[in-house]
Amino acid sequence: MNVVALVGMPGSGKSEVAGVFESCGYQKIRFGDITDEEVKRRGLKLNEENERLTREELRKQQGMAAYAILNLPGIEAALKISNVVIDGLYSWEEYKYLKDKLGGRLKTVAVWAPPGLRYARLTNRPVRPLTAGQAGERDYAEIENVNKGGPIAMADYTISNCSSLDSLVEQSNNIIKVLK
Repeated sequence: MNVVALVGMPGSGKSEVAGVFESCGYQKIRFGDITDEEVKRRGLKLNEENERLTREELRKQQGMAAYAILNLPGIEAALKISNVVIDGLYSWEEYKYLKDKLGGRLKTVAVWAPPGLRYARLTNRPVRPLTAGQAGERDYAEIENVNKGGPIAMADYTISNCSSLDSLVEQSNNIIKVLK
C-alpha cells in the first residue's frame, strides 16, 4: 500500500486532487482537520486568524513535524486496508518524518498554480475564503515559517493546475495509474 502526500500552496488544487485519489479507493487524511478540530475545541470561530494561531501553537508545542506525528496513527491504520492520500503535507520536517517512518511507500505529488490564479480561487471558494491580501500573507507565512518549499521541491510528481478541472483529473488519474 502507498501513501501519496499532496503538497502545494493554498488554492493550488490539492483538495480537488485528493478527491480524485479518494474516488479511486484511496482513504483521505486531511492534515488540516487537526487544526479545525483544535480551533473548535477551543470554542473559536473557524477563520484564517484562528487557524494560523492554532497551527503555529501546535508546531511550537510539538515541533515542526507535529501534523505528521499527530496523523501517523491514522495513516498506519488506514494503510492496513487501503492506499492513503494526504491532503496537505506542509513542512520539510513533516516530509522527513514521514519519509523516515514510511520509506518508499511515501510518494509526493506537488500541485502547482501561479499566485494570481490561486488567489482568485481562494477569494471565490465557498469554505474558508481568503482575500487576495490574506492569501499572499498566508503564502509568505507558509514559506517562511513552515518550511513549505522543501516538500514541493522534492515531489515525485507535479501537476500543473492552470487550465480546467478535466485536465487536473486527467493528470491525477495518470499518476494513479503509474502508482498501481
